[in-house]
Amino acid sequence: MTTPTLPAPALPRRLVAIVYDTLLVVPLIMVCVAAGLGIRQLLGSAADSLLPATLVQTIAVLSCVGFFGTFWLKSGQTLGMQAWRIKLVPMPGNELTFGRVVTRCLSALLSAACLGLGYWWCIFDRRNRCWHDYLSGTELVLLPKKPKKDKAPAS
Repeated sequence: MTTPTLPAPALPRRLVAIVYDTLLVVPLIMVCVAAGLGIRQLLGSAADSLLPATLVQTIAVLSCVGFFGTFWLKSGQTLGMQAWRIKLVPMPGNELTFGRVVTRCLSALLSAACLGLGYWWCIFDRRNRCWHDYLSGTELVLLPKKPKKDKAPAS
């Protein structure tokens, strides 16, 4: 007997979950950039050699990878994914590892950088997978709705 597989979420659901998570990630990036700019201001003219702008950008990207990686490794879901019943799971035969999570984060940037072509790919893919799903050996699944709890009768 085979276990039933969960369907993949459609592109609009994925995009709305991304918007939710973006609302959480943007303040994180702002804190990283503000801290970097503050340190550069304190360093004065030595800032370019001690703290190049690319280092601040790298720290911002790493904080995003840390944000997504922490949620994905802990529960397979970010807050936006929880709201839209989406979960990250490894493809059959794989495990969800730190390396796969980092690969997924960086390849998702690549998917978006190509005018979103990596995301649009899921419309034409028979399994609804994006480029970063294939590159990281992970996939998103749509979780079933939780059954509604009956309200307690009024006394």
